[in-house]
Amino acid sequence: MIDKSLLEILACPVCKTPVDLQGDRLVCTKCGRRYPIRDGIPVMLVDEAEMPAPR
Repeated sequence: MIDKSLLEILACPVCKTPVDLQGDRLVCTKCGRRYPIRDGIPVMLVDEAEMPAPR
């Protein structure tokens, strides 16, 4: 779905940390924000991110 070389350079726009591919979302490894992937394109906009569920 996402090219491996692209995934290696993507980072959370808030934390500036790497993201992991989890299903149809890119998930920040620090803050947990989940960014959607639409038509194979990551939408790395803070307003589009889903916040992690509270623990």
